[in-house]
Amino acid sequence: MKKLILATSALLFSGLALAQNPLSVHVLNIETGLPSSKVAVVLEAQQGDKWVKLNEGITNEQGRISELYPKDSTLKKGVYKVTFKTGEWSKDNNKRTFFPEIPVVFTIDGTLDHYHVPLLLSSYGYSTYRGN
Repeated sequence: MKKLILATSALLFSGLALAQNPLSVHVLNIETGLPSSKVAVVLEAQQGDKWVKLNEGITNEQGRISELYPKDSTLKKGVYKVTFKTGEWSKDNNKRTFFPEIPVVFTIDGTLDHYHVPLLLSSYGYSTYRGN
């Protein structure tokens, strides 16, 4: 019976891993050390010399969007842009900002199953990196 439960659990866990959306973002306010909820985020793909909008979302209470890539779409290699609409968020939170929006351009090369773009935000600066 233990083997059946373990095998079923492993199957369910692997199914969850396969169903995971391939792109997520996370926004943290480094002035307060807290997540930035309700930040609008737009995902675009570069096609030739144009940017084509693929999806958009709003960060949750933890400052995350765990499913930014279009659902039921196959992850494609290419150049992408995530734009964090920080001006609206700053205004709504009575904060000054020098950056009304922060575009982050990155490459999906197909070597990973999941890409994560974190943004560390303050009124007059920001930092980002390839997360996991």
